[in-house]
This record gives sequence, C-alpha cells and structure tokens, in this order.
Amino acid sequence: MNTYRRGWTLRRRLLALLTVAGVLLVGLVLVEAAVAARHRGQLDTVLNRTGPLRVQGQELLNSLVDQETAIRGYAVSGDPADLAAYRSGVAQEQTLIASLDDLAQPYPQIRRDLVAVGQRSAQWRGAVAEPVIATTQQGGTAAGRALINDEARAQFAQIRVAVDRLQADIFGARQSAVSAVEDSSNLLVGLLGAALALVLALGAVLVVAINRTVVTPITALAVRVRRVAEGDYHHHIEGSGPTEFRRLAVDIDAMRQKIAKDLAEVREARERIEWVNTQLQKQAEELVRSNRDLEQFAYVASHDLQEPLRKVASFCQLLQRRYAGQLDDRADQYIGFAVDGAQRMQRLINDLLAFSRIGRLTTGFTEVDLDRVMAEVAGQTEVARQQAGAELTWSELPTIRGEEPLLTNLLANLVSNSVKFRRPDVPPRVHVSARLVDGEWEVTCRDNGIGIEPEFADKIFVIFQRLHSKDAYPGTGIGLAIVKKIVEYHGGRIWADTTVDEGSALRFTVPVLRTDDCHEAADQPRPGELPHGAGVPADDR
Repeated sequence: MNTYRRGWTLRRRLLALLTVAGVLLVGLVLVEAAVAARHRGQLDTVLNRTGPLRVQGQELLNSLVDQETAIRGYAVSGDPADLAAYRSGVAQEQTLIASLDDLAQPYPQIRRDLVAVGQRSAQWRGAVAEPVIATTQQGGTAAGRALINDEARAQFAQIRVAVDRLQADIFGARQSAVSAVEDSSNLLVGLLGAALALVLALGAVLVVAINRTVVTPITALAVRVRRVAEGDYHHHIEGSGPTEFRRLAVDIDAMRQKIAKDLAEVREARERIEWVNTQLQKQAEELVRSNRDLEQFAYVASHDLQEPLRKVASFCQLLQRRYAGQLDDRADQYIGFAVDGAQRMQRLINDLLAFSRIGRLTTGFTEVDLDRVMAEVAGQTEVARQQAGAELTWSELPTIRGEEPLLTNLLANLVSNSVKFRRPDVPPRVHVSARLVDGEWEVTCRDNGIGIEPEFADKIFVIFQRLHSKDAYPGTGIGLAIVKKIVEYHGGRIWADTTVDEGSALRFTVPVLRTDDCHEAADQPRPGELPHGAGVPADDR
C-alpha cells in the first residue's frame, strides 16, 4: 500500500479525487436538471392550464346565468334592451367554450364535459329562450311569461348540473397537477440535500487527503528547514510524502549545501573586507586631515603671497613710472614684464582663493530671483560692455533656491566670457534665457562670438585650461572652472552646446523651486541698464 501511494504523485492523487467528485456531482446535476424540467412543466400546467380552466369555467357559468336572466327580464318587460345582454352572453359563451377546449387538450374528460355543456345550452336556447323571444314579440309579455314554467327551469338546471360536473373535473385535474408539483418540489429538495451531503463528504475526504499528502509532509519539511534557518547549516534535509515533496526536499538540501559553502566563503570575504575597511578608514582619516591641511595651506599661502606680490607690483610700477625713458628700451621692457607678471600672479591667487571658497564659506540657500541677479550682473559688466559695444538682454527668469552671491558670480562670468570672446568688427550680443525641461530649469547664455569647437567642449571647464594665448584673450583660465563648481554646488550640471549655428551657447541646470509656481521663460528680451558694479573673473578659451 505504501509503495502504491509513493508511486502516485500529488497531482495524480488530486486529479483522481476531483474526477470522482466531478462524476458524482455531474450525475446529481443531470438528475436535478431532469426533475427541474419536469417541475417546470407541472408548474406550467397549474399556472397556464388548470388555473385558467377553472376561472373560465366560472365565467362560462356566469354567461349562461346572464342569458337566462336576460330572457326572464325580456319576458317581463318586453324591452329589447334585455335581449342585448342575452346575445352578448351567447357570444361570450361561444368564445369561452372555444378557449376552454383549447386549454383542455390534455384532458379528454374535461373536453367531454365541455361538449355536454354546449349541447345542454343549445337545447335550452332552442326549447326555451328562442320561443320566449318569438312569443313575446308576437303575443306580448303575458304569453312570453307563460312559457317560463317548471319545465323551462328544469332544462336550465340541467345546464347547471353539466357545468358543475365540468368544474369538478377541472378542480380534480388542478389538484392532480398541484400534487405533482409538490412531489417534484420534494424530490428537488431531496436531491439538493443529497448534493449538499455529497459536497460535505467530498470536502471531508479532500481535507483528510490534503492533510495526509500535503500538510503532514510539508510540516515535517518545514521543521527541518527551520533548523537550517536557525543556523544549523549542516542538518540534513529529507522529505516524505508525494514525489514532488521528496524532490523538493532534495533541491532544498542541495541549496543548503550551497548556502553552507557560500557562507564559508562569505566569512572569509567578510574578514578580508573588514581588514580593507580598516585600511580605508585610516586612509579616510588621513584624507580628511590632508584636505584640512591643504585648505589651511591654500588660505594661508594665498594671503601670505599677497603681501610680497603687492610690494613687488607696487615697486615695479613705481620704477616704471619714475624711470620710464631714463633707461634703455630693454630695461623698460623688462620692467613691463615684471609689472605684468606680478599683476597676473595677483589675479591667479585671487581666483584660486575664490575657487577654494565655493561651497566652504556658505551663507545658506535662500530664494533667489534670477531676474534681480541679471540686473546686478548688467551693472557689473556695464563698463566692459560699453567698451566692446556689447548688448545684453535676458528673458523672464525663474526664482530658485541658492546663494545669491555665487549665482551672481556665475552669470557674471558667463556674460563677461561672452563679451570677451567676440569676433572682430562684430558687436557682441549676449542673451540669457531659461526654460523648464524634465522638472528642472535649464538656463542658457547665448552669444554671437567666436564659438567653441566640439572637441574642446569639455576642456573649457578644466581649471587653468586655455584654448587661446593670453596675448589674444587675457585671463587666468579659471573663470569657467568657477562656474562649473558653482553649478554643481547648486545641484546642477553645465555643458557647452556645440550644435548652435553661430557663436556659443553655455547651458546649465538648477532644481525647480518646489514652493514656487513654475513658469516658462518669456520670448521677449529686455535690456539691462544698471550702474556699474564690481568686476568678475572671466574664463579664457
């Protein structure tokens, strides 16, 4: 018996059980369907045949009584209006007999009773009703009343007897149909009870079968798996029950073995990682200390270098002013080189100091209106724009979160850069605009200058990277590096769009102000005309 059960898979067992249950249930359903069909036919008989037969039988008696009453009234009054009721009663009688005959097709006795009623009615009309009408019309009411005697009454009584026999047979047929309906209803209830009992029995069998073939083996397997889950990775997992569960146990045990092997490797790797983390922690501490020392060195060095540079620059400029023309031309040239070098070193130190302070010395983010920032930028770059004959315009710009001094420095660098790298004999035109792209503001500084070659699009943001000589375009080469650091400090990115037809377009992104109603940039530019402000460093390309 055990070998037989082991040979059956869980699917096969469940399929066999469900097949037996399905066959039994389908058999019950077919029997109930047959009984229900017969029950519907019996109900149809009660509702659509015997019921109407009984009602119309009573109406037939009423129409006959109406005829007899109308004849009596006409014999008394001689009023032709009474004959109208008689003739309508005759017409109704014929209609009811035809309807009753159609309904009584399955009942031969009722049809025979109906024929008898029709014959008795016709005899009464021929022997009593028609003679009374003719006599009354010819001899008056007294002669008509004389014909309504006991014999006439006896003939109508025979009609009543025939109608009563018809009603009795109709009632008997109806009772038989009602009894059949009750029997089929009881049978249907019995079949439903049997179906319920069968379902309950099958459910009990299914529960027992599932408990033996599914729950018990699964519970035993779960106990073994739980021991492994608690950390006993060397506990062997063995299955029981159907083939699927035994195969599952084999797979789980294989997985246990692999996990045990992997855990051993993980322990070794964790030990190595802990050692590496220790080394990294030491390096991180060294880097923090080194960065702190570098910041301190950069700050102190930049300040300490300012004083001797100021002295060198001041004395070189004094020497240039006082002894210009008194020495030979080469001496004047050497002095000029010294003054230019000292001034260039001062600009480099100032720019390096500004670069190192970005993100380190912060005033905190606030809501910044870029329109107001552009007005400040227009004032700062006014002198350079007037010298170059440059035009600066900007479209409506958004309000964002950031540090206003840094954002002013950013836009001033871009505008100054566009003014400086202009084409000869072409008045510079610089336009700043913004648009909403993928949930962030994209700000563009567009000019009609010399442009940027695609292969140099990334190099222009590298600190001290120059694409032109300082004689052609003066500067320290740190302006766009400062711009890039400011943009990244505000959570954005910056790039050079090399697809424009003329000049250059530098684009950068900044996050949208969440509490602000985002609005698209307007298309109509407006000029900025504000007083001159402080100068800003410009990049060299």
